[in-house]
Amino acid sequence: MDYKLQVVGVQPHLQMGSLHDQPIHEFDDHALFPLETDGQKTQSLNVVELSTTFAVGGSKILKNGLYRSIKTVVFSNKLNLLMPFGPLAILVHKFTGHNGWVFFLCLLGITPLAERLGYATEQLAFYTGPTVGGLLNATFGNATELIISIYALKNGMTRVVQLSLLGSILSNMLLVLGCAFLCGGLVFHGKEQVFDKATAVVNAGLLLMAVMGLLFPAVLHYTRTEVHFGKSELALSRFSSCIMLVAYVTYLVFQLKRQRDIYVHINEEVSENGENVDNDDNNDEAPEISKWESVIWLAIMTAWISILSEYLVDAIEGASDAYDIPIAFISVILLPIVGNAAEHASAIMFAMKDKLDISLGVAIGSSTQISMFGIPVSVVIGWMMGREMDLNFQLFETATLFITVIVVAFFLQEGTSNYFKGLMLILCYLIVAASFFVHEDPPSPDDSQPGT
Repeated sequence: MDYKLQVVGVQPHLQMGSLHDQPIHEFDDHALFPLETDGQKTQSLNVVELSTTFAVGGSKILKNGLYRSIKTVVFSNKLNLLMPFGPLAILVHKFTGHNGWVFFLCLLGITPLAERLGYATEQLAFYTGPTVGGLLNATFGNATELIISIYALKNGMTRVVQLSLLGSILSNMLLVLGCAFLCGGLVFHGKEQVFDKATAVVNAGLLLMAVMGLLFPAVLHYTRTEVHFGKSELALSRFSSCIMLVAYVTYLVFQLKRQRDIYVHINEEVSENGENVDNDDNNDEAPEISKWESVIWLAIMTAWISILSEYLVDAIEGASDAYDIPIAFISVILLPIVGNAAEHASAIMFAMKDKLDISLGVAIGSSTQISMFGIPVSVVIGWMMGREMDLNFQLFETATLFITVIVVAFFLQEGTSNYFKGLMLILCYLIVAASFFVHEDPPSPDDSQPGT
């Protein structure tokens, strides 16, 4: 009995002893390795689950961001209901070839794209600062007119380029500004709205400088006082265009520095008085889309406008023949409607909110951009393309621009506006439109050149 107990008591010790006698690596191979493998499997499963979760979450974030961006840019404006007319114009061109329908469908399709292009430019300007933002507005603010001009120059239609740019200036100064004054005056009929007269005078001076740049080549041509007939006029136009571009860049720097000084002065007054800046104004100035979204949408809108502009330019002559409308009327009156739709709506909206300085900046500022930037750039681009694009807009067109600038400068000299001034500007635009409807544009030898 005691022996059995002793034997039984010894066996555990022997077994334990035999266990301790095993090599340490053998113990690790048989005991710890399986445990480590299970841990690695658990860890790898956790990594897979986390990566799957991040992938699903990332895709959801991407989808939500894409949906939000499309909703903000495409579905937030009722004017975008006209976007389907662009693809419809291409289909009509492919299957029917009716240039009249193609032209007007392209007009309708480009109108919302031009407005969204301006919107994307404004959103991108929030992230670039005032200097780069000013250059972006100068470049893309009238990108639709420039794109149409480039395709017209490519097809050798220099008169269409001249007339369409001239029409944009006339439309902004008379129709857009007139509607802004009229609507603002009707909303605030009990008082006269006030705007910054100094800024208006500077813009009027730039417009007069643009008139001077257009007037001298025309006078040189019609007085036949060129040193080298047919060459001096073109050389003067190219030189004047470079000077106008330098003047416009200097104007941008001046405006940006002046605005920065104004903001610094306002901030100093606010800090001295202990007042807080209105949060509502800050919220109004917050960007609605990110920087890269702005860049992507800017590229998409520019590409789509370029495609439709090619169809639009190709259909101009066919539309003129189909509807018996002079090309001068199409170029001066109808084409600017495309590029000025955004300016028209925003100028009226700000005038009805008693923010007339912004309305004036939209209307007169856009005219200044086209006259001091768009026209000279078109001359330089035509120079690079081998086209004889000059600043001789003919006597009728140059006289129309000169009289328009004088009339608008006269209305702006007091620094106030009312509905009567707006109505007068609109009536002046109707006179201009009727004049171009009965005006027969002289044939240009460059228009007969085939497109390259």
